[in-house]
Amino acid sequence: MMSAALNVSANFIRDKLASRSVKPLVVGLQGPQGSGKSFLSSLLREELGRTPEPLRVVVLSIDDLYLPHSALKSLADQNPHNPLLKGRGQPGTHDVQLGISLLSALREGHSQVPLPSFDKSLFDGEGDRLPMDDERIVVVDPPAVDAIILEGWCVGFRPIPLDELDRRWDHTWQRERELLGIPDSLCTKLNIQELNESLSLYKPLWDMFDIFIQLKPSQPPSESNESPYSIVYRWRLEQEHYMKSLNGNRGMTDEAVRR
Repeated sequence: MMSAALNVSANFIRDKLASRSVKPLVVGLQGPQGSGKSFLSSLLREELGRTPEPLRVVVLSIDDLYLPHSALKSLADQNPHNPLLKGRGQPGTHDVQLGISLLSALREGHSQVPLPSFDKSLFDGEGDRLPMDDERIVVVDPPAVDAIILEGWCVGFRPIPLDELDRRWDHTWQRERELLGIPDSLCTKLNIQELNESLSLYKPLWDMFDIFIQLKPSQPPSESNESPYSIVYRWRLEQEHYMKSLNGNRGMTDEAVRR
C-alpha cells in the first residue's frame, strides 16, 4: 500500500513541478493519525532526491507547530469546560502564524530558515517544543528548494457551517460514537463547535498549498458493523508504543492515547 502511495504521490509532485516555472511547490499531505504520513513524507523526500534529476524537498509536520508546553497548559486552563483542549492535538493547539512564516520564508528564499521540532515524549507525553538549533536549519539558496511538504492529521481541514455540524453530530457522529464505544461524556457539541471555529484561523496556512494529497483508510465491508475509524486508534497506539520503545518508555499511556 505504501509503495503505491509513494509512486502515485511522487509522480503527482513531479508532474506539477514540470508544469510550473515558480518554485517551490507547496504540498499539503493529510491522513488519519498513525496512517504513515510522516513515513510517506520521508520516502518522498528520498525518492524525489534521486538522480538523474534530484529535487530538494523540505518536510514539515503540523506536530512541530504545536504551541510550547507552557502555552498548551495556559490554553487548557483558559478552557476548562472543553476537555478536547486539554493537551496537544486538536485545532487551536498549533502556532499557525509560525507555520505561515516558515512556508513564506522557504518560498521566498531566505538564506537560512530554522525549523521547529516538538518532542512528544516530554512532560509525560504532553510534549514541548524544542529550542531551534543548527541541526534543523535549511539553507535555501543555494540550492533552491523545489518542494515543501506539510503533513498532519488535520492539514487542510476547514470549518463547516453550523447546520452541517448539527446534522453530523446528530447522525453520522452519533453512529460513529456508538460503533467506537465513545461515551457521550467525552465532549459536547459545543466543544466540537469551538474547534470548528478554530479552524478558520488555519485557512491562510492551507491557502498556501499548491497541491493536496490525502491518505484514507480502507473502508470495512458494507455488511460490517465496524467503524472505518476503528483502525485509527490501533495505528495511533502502535505509533506511541514505537516511540516509547526508542526513548526509554517516555510518552503517553494507552488510556491517554484513546482520549
